[in-house]
Amino acid sequence: MKLVTFRTPDRATHAGVVFGERVFTLDYPTVLELLRDPEGLAKAHNVLRESGKEYIQNEPDSPAPLAEAALSLVSKVIHERRTVEYTLNELVLLPPIPDPPSVRDFYAFEQHVKAARARRGLGMIPEWYEIPTFYFTNNSEIYGHDEPVPYPVGSNELDIELEIACVIGREGKDIPVEEAADYIAGYTIMNDWSARDFQRKDMKLNLGPGKGKDFATSLGPWLVTPDELASRRSGSSAGELVSSQDAGELVSRRQESGADERYDMTMIARVNGKEISRGNFNQIYYSFPQMIAYASRNARLRAGDVLGLSAACGAFQFFCAPEGA
Repeated sequence: MKLVTFRTPDRATHAGVVFGERVFTLDYPTVLELLRDPEGLAKAHNVLRESGKEYIQNEPDSPAPLAEAALSLVSKVIHERRTVEYTLNELVLLPPIPDPPSVRDFYAFEQHVKAARARRGLGMIPEWYEIPTFYFTNNSEIYGHDEPVPYPVGSNELDIELEIACVIGREGKDIPVEEAADYIAGYTIMNDWSARDFQRKDMKLNLGPGKGKDFATSLGPWLVTPDELASRRSGSSAGELVSSQDAGELVSRRQESGADERYDMTMIARVNGKEISRGNFNQIYYSFPQMIAYASRNARLRAGDVLGLSAACGAFQFFCAPEGA
């Protein structure tokens, strides 16, 4: 499923499920409230499951393409439930999770860490290979798909970081890595906006990026549930990840620790049509289950918490000029 939070032309806010170019409203104001309902995902999924079942049982010989017939039946089911139907171009897509309880951003791509540290004249440190470290970013400044982001006042070096984020679907604490994937409600695209000039100064104090990443994070356009990505799931190659470990031992250790939870998905960032970065989800060193297990150690994760991977393709240096500059 693709779940969205959107605003209608009359400025009402709803959660919805996307089917092709159509959106069907759900009985929640946002996807966050849907996730807080233990039955929320099941209720959303029932629309598609029941319509598919009805198509198979009642119209097996229909000459219409399956997608067309399924869409017709989805419409029938949702209208019977008094669910309103829209087209995507009628709506303003808000962040799928407009007010996340927390946003953690990890350092999961080895290439990004090496490039970022090299830019500061630093080498890699052994501790990075021991823990999937993260920082908390501002969960009050969340922007949606195509929503303008105010240029940070005083900065001249606004940059982007293309990331994938997972959203937690239920509460948990001290979550075992073997069970952590079950806590993922879905995935979304995340842009970790960065004011590099602010960040350089803050980082010298060794307390994190500070105001360099405090002003905006974009999420969207929707939350994609894990079942949608099943065909993209891939394993990992130990030799590609760390050359300093024995390959056989590393494969065993990483599989036992949930590190093989990765997907073959190309990530491309373009600015005004120009490609500025490219990476792949399967290049992560730390998997989301590992990050969830680490984040939940001695701490409670809640439905709607957002965990970002970090940039997938090295360190950016593309500075976005303010409008009119």
